[in-house]
Amino acid sequence: MNAFPFPIARGRAGLRAAALLLPLALLAACGDSKDAGTAKAAATKDAQPQRKDPTLVTASAEMQRELVVKQVATAPISHTERIAGHVDFNQYRMARIGANVTGRVTQLNVTRGETVKAGDLLAQLNSTELGTSQLAYLSADARARLNQRNVERARQLLAADVIGSAELQKRESELAIAEAEKRAAAEQLRVQGMSAGAIRALGKSGTINSTSQIIATAPGVVVEHKVALGQVTQPADMLFTIADLSRVWVVAEVPEQQINGIKVGQSVHIEVPALGDQRLEGKLVYVGATVDAERRTVTVRTEIDNPERMLKPAMLATMLIASRPVDKLAVPAGAVVREDDEDHVLKDEGNGRFRMVKVKLGPEFAGLRPVESGLKAEDRVVVEGAFHLNNERKRMLLSE
Repeated sequence: MNAFPFPIARGRAGLRAAALLLPLALLAACGDSKDAGTAKAAATKDAQPQRKDPTLVTASAEMQRELVVKQVATAPISHTERIAGHVDFNQYRMARIGANVTGRVTQLNVTRGETVKAGDLLAQLNSTELGTSQLAYLSADARARLNQRNVERARQLLAADVIGSAELQKRESELAIAEAEKRAAAEQLRVQGMSAGAIRALGKSGTINSTSQIIATAPGVVVEHKVALGQVTQPADMLFTIADLSRVWVVAEVPEQQINGIKVGQSVHIEVPALGDQRLEGKLVYVGATVDAERRTVTVRTEIDNPERMLKPAMLATMLIASRPVDKLAVPAGAVVREDDEDHVLKDEGNGRFRMVKVKLGPEFAGLRPVESGLKAEDRVVVEGAFHLNNERKRMLLSE
C-alpha cells in the first residue's frame, strides 16, 4: 500500500512530480492541526466562568430594607480656615499695681507666680511724702476744729447782742475755708493710699505714720514683679501685675483675603498643641475694624474658660474659623466608605444593585462632605448602611 495520498509515478518524471506535491501535503496537514488547536482554545475559554465586576454588589431584599438611599443634593458648606494664634491674658481681668507715693521699699510679701486675693499686702515702703501729707491733714483738721468753736462762740455773743452779724459771718467764712482745706488734705491722703478709716484714725490719734502699703486690688496670679528691697519707687512705676487666669483670650491674625464673612459671635474651634488632641470651643468676641498695614491681617479674639489653668498665656494655638457658607454638592459623612486609603460611596444602579464609586471629597462640615469629583446631582447613594453593604461586597468577592 502507498504511504502517500497520491499515486507513485514511475521514472524520472514521476520523481519530479512527487517532489512538487510533498510540500503541499505537509502544509495542508499543518493547517488542519492549527484549526483544531484554535477550536480547542475557544471551547476551553467558553467553559471558564466569567469573573464578576468587583465594584458591583447586589443587596438582598432583607438588606435593602435596612439601607437608606438618597439623591445627592447641594448644601451650604463652609471652608474651615486654620489661623495661627496664641493664648493671651484677658486684659479686662488684669491689674497693674504701683506705689501711691514716692518712697523706699522696706518689705516684700509676694513674688512672681504667687496667687493672691484682693486686699492682700504685696509690699510696704517708707515715705516722707506721706508723712508730710499727714501733717498737712492734721493741721487742716486742727484749724477746722478751732474755727468751729469760734463760730459757736460768735453765735452766743450775737444772741447776747455783744457782736454784730457781720462778725458771725466772718467766722463762718473762716470755718468753711478750714473745712475745705481739711477735705483737700484728706483727699490727698486717699490718693496716697490711705483708707477713709485710716484717715479718721489719724485725726483722732494725731500720730503720723509714714509707712505706705501696696495692696492687691484684684485676685489672681502675680505675673510681673518689678521691685526689690531698698528700691525707691515713684507713683508712675508699675511694680506688680496681677492676672486672673480663670478666663483667657485666644488671639489670631486673619489674612485680609480671608476676613470676609467672619463676624463677632461666630463659633470657632481652637487647637492647642500643648494640650494634645483636645479641641476647645468658643465664640469670637472681637473682630478688628482695621487692617494691620504691615502684616495685612485683622486681629480676632475669643474668650475661653480656664478653670484648671491648663491654658497659659503665650501658648501657641490654632483657631479654626468657618468661612461664609457656599452651596456645594455634598453627601452625608455616613455615606463615605474608606477603601485603600481613598473615599468611596455606593451608588444605586437600580434593581438592588449598587456600585462602589471612588470620589474626591472636601473636609467634613456639619456632618457633610462636599463633593469635588466622582458624583453628579442626579446620582443616588447609600447614606445609611453603606459600611454593611460594602462588607457584603467583599464577602461576595471572597466566595467566588
